[in-house]
Amino acid sequence: MESQLSKSGNTSPVKCDINQQNIGVADLKLLRVFKTVVEAGGFTAACNELNIGLAAISKQISDLEVRFGMKLCTRGREGFYLTEHGKVAYQACLDLFSSITQFRDKLNHARHEMFGELNIGIIDNTITDTQSPVIPALGEIHGLAPKVSVRLHATQLDEIERGVIDGRFTCGIIPVYQEKPDFDYFFLYEEISHLCCSNRHELYDVPTASLTNARIENASLINHFYAKHTHKNPPLSFPHSNAVAVQVEAVTMLILTGNYIGFLPEHYIQRYISEGKIKALKPETIRVITPFHLVVKRGAMLNSVVTLFLDALRASTPVNHAKP
Repeated sequence: MESQLSKSGNTSPVKCDINQQNIGVADLKLLRVFKTVVEAGGFTAACNELNIGLAAISKQISDLEVRFGMKLCTRGREGFYLTEHGKVAYQACLDLFSSITQFRDKLNHARHEMFGELNIGIIDNTITDTQSPVIPALGEIHGLAPKVSVRLHATQLDEIERGVIDGRFTCGIIPVYQEKPDFDYFFLYEEISHLCCSNRHELYDVPTASLTNARIENASLINHFYAKHTHKNPPLSFPHSNAVAVQVEAVTMLILTGNYIGFLPEHYIQRYISEGKIKALKPETIRVITPFHLVVKRGAMLNSVVTLFLDALRASTPVNHAKP
């Protein structure tokens, strides 16, 4: 369903001076619907999260457009995307709700109660890592602050970093290959990765005692973050490398073809090792150690909810992997 406004481009056919109008409860409700639709990627995808029908969502977005006198998004057969006005409105929503959360947090803290939202971005394919403190920490948060709303997003590294910077995520839990000036870092634990090949690769049946660095370097390595990270042993040189992947699952798929070798997290490959599909090459000497940190936007105030979560993460971190 489209309003008359949604057909009119970025012009504002309804003259509306927002400066002369108060932002009321009804406006906040419409803005929350708009924020949810944007983060879900469209009207249909937002239906389940909002628990309302497509027609109701369309009407509320149309009402918001009329209320503010600008077209916020385009929806229809061409797909969903924000107009330039919509992009500004979405960022303003993030700023507004962040301010509301901080205001509410200060009052609740004064009353010794814990409310608020915890939007966490976490790197994908870490659920099998027993060193990760995320699951027990989330359990502790629920017990200590049951009224805190937790939203967990498992996604890619660059998406988490963007989300923390623009305010969509309260914090992120990520592997850190190089610290960036945009974030404050809080160390949690370390992940070990090994150089792997599949049972289709020529190196699979070579005994470890006979496996030289020169022979390994002659194989085609998958270019990705783990391969660029610092080894404990001197870095190997791989002149024969013509494959690129970013996500752990993508690296695994290329390794399973039998054409490439690549680095994979130790916890992630246990299933494939037990099934005889993957082998770690010289695991005692060729390995990558990747630190995981909780990150927040540089200079952001750690409110009581984030502080509680960080304390829970550190309390759940294995002692032998925790840095002082």
